Amino acid sequence: MVLLLLLSSTMSVTTTTQFPFFFSSSSLSNNNTLSCTPSFLGTSPISIRIYGSQVKLAKNNETHLRSIGSVKRIASLRSEASKETLSLTEELKEMSAVGNDSETLFDELRNKFLSFKKLKYLENLDHFQNLAQGQSPKFMVIACADSRVCPSNILGFQPGDAFIVRNVANLVPPFETGPSETNAGLEFAVNSLEVENILVIGHSCCGGIRALMSMQDEEHPSSFIKPWVLIGKKASLSTKAAAANLSFEQQCTHCEKESVNHSLLNLLTYPWVEEKVSKGMLSIHGGYYDFVNCTFEKWTLDYKGSSGGNGGDKHSIIDRQFWS
Repeated sequence: MVLLLLLSSTMSVTTTTQFPFFFSSSSLSNNNTLSCTPSFLGTSPISIRIYGSQVKLAKNNETHLRSIGSVKRIASLRSEASKETLSLTEELKEMSAVGNDSETLFDELRNKFLSFKKLKYLENLDHFQNLAQGQSPKFMVIACADSRVCPSNILGFQPGDAFIVRNVANLVPPFETGPSETNAGLEFAVNSLEVENILVIGHSCCGGIRALMSMQDEEHPSSFIKPWVLIGKKASLSTKAAAANLSFEQQCTHCEKESVNHSLLNLLTYPWVEEKVSKGMLSIHGGYYDFVNCTFEKWTLDYKGSSGGNGGDKHSIIDRQFWS
């Protein structure tokens, strides 16, 4: 009872606000003064005296401004984080959509493969088992890599019928240019497989020929296309000389066929090709597929009337046919 009276006489509380507030233990100073931060802003100073020790709970204007600024910065960071999260979510959705498209494409390929296996492979099992022992195609086909002109689809080649090499603009480089995938395939087809026919197929709307016809003389050191299509430069020069009065589109069509003839002559620069052609063991043919009108032209190089193997550019054509 005495203790309570002493406490009552020595303790005074002065306040102009209401609780609640919370104490910060880190705010305790050496003179036993405890500063408190109210749980709300805008309060008046609060002081509590306990046994002669004064606890001051104050928020001055500077502290208020720092607190408000901190809250604003946190809100700004949260807003930026929210925007980044939304952006990342959209990117993930796009990636997921691309993944779904890819899966759909490969699902289609799977179905096509299974259809091929059921309708062709299993129905002609003996033929495919014979192919497993080796191949002896009658044709080597050199065609453009253009996705619209698949030789097997156009001419109905079945597995084992044709050894096919495809490149940009269906070009045959001359022997002196050195190794390439085209003449490597040519050597294998002629010397190992001993094909009886080489067919070079050009086509309408060829992007490689268009690039050749519109190419300027300046160098493009980083381009792989220019040095390749320049294999057909003789064809472009002869086209511009013979068809100078025609439109650019008509000149390109002319060059698409002319480049085939120059490739036929380039075939004769390979000694083992010319040897077999001269002996009648190998025939060289040109073809042109117009996929706009779905027509096909075929012709055969007359070796006796041509001079490609001797460094000349003269070519003679026989057995021209037009399929429509």
